[in-house]
Amino acid sequence: MIGALSLLVGLALAADQPYVHVIGVAQDAGHPQAGCDKSCCQVAWEDPSKGHLPASLAIVDGEHRWIIDATPDIREQLHLLGPAAEGHQAIDGILLTHAHMGHYTGLMHLGKEVMGTQQVPVYVMPRMSAFLQENAPWGQLVDIQNISLRGLTDGATVELSERVRFTAFAVPHRDEYSETVGYIITGPGKSIAWLPDIDKWERWSTPLEDLIAKVDVAYLDGTFYADGELGERDMSQIPHPFIAETMSRLAKQPAEVRAKVRFMHLNHTNPALDPNSEASAAIRAGGFHVAVEGEKYELGP
Repeated sequence: MIGALSLLVGLALAADQPYVHVIGVAQDAGHPQAGCDKSCCQVAWEDPSKGHLPASLAIVDGEHRWIIDATPDIREQLHLLGPAAEGHQAIDGILLTHAHMGHYTGLMHLGKEVMGTQQVPVYVMPRMSAFLQENAPWGQLVDIQNISLRGLTDGATVELSERVRFTAFAVPHRDEYSETVGYIITGPGKSIAWLPDIDKWERWSTPLEDLIAKVDVAYLDGTFYADGELGERDMSQIPHPFIAETMSRLAKQPAEVRAKVRFMHLNHTNPALDPNSEASAAIRAGGFHVAVEGEKYELGP
């Protein structure tokens, strides 16, 4: 389960304001990862409280809640949110980023073998929509109306409620089966960016600094801390931006800009999963943060 203690980012949450709730910070397969007996995972095998769930974000507005991505551990993540309000389904909608295993495979729990949901809105880009409809078992979820696919376009804004809206933005990544997007979630007064997967910042036509300037908090791809993390494996073939690279790029930005950044989607090998590591200390010293499972950020004025 989850090792990090819950915390509030910024001021205490107002009871009547929408907020986001981090319900996972690890890479797709979680931490510890299947088949890994190295020291990075052994600590979590021995003490499950030091483990981490795959990256996911809940958006909460009163009795309604949505999540970004349906991870393999959606069962635990929905449980973290507590019971749904009387008369509501467990979830009001799901925003998918792309078709890699840690981001959509949890949809299986919405099927008739488990939750048997009814027309849960699932927001998807065009290729993601086609992928789900054309491949089993996901097509069955559509056919028997466990889910209702809602089409997205790059840059278009969608209202989730009277007080919360989101905008999808396309980014470069390994797009074998679908597009890849991040999201900007906007409330009555504040906004956040959620971007778990992207190739190197230089491959994106939008400067990272422009994204950060648009929001109050930026949850960014922190899959790997630095080159060499995977031993002899050529990490140029997995072109996520290293945390060290992102910190170097933003090092001359004002402190208030750097403080917006919270790294997440951390691979099981990433030393930043350990808050007592030298990597975590370097992140804090640079004025940045590592996202913590359980943290909440208010979107109100």
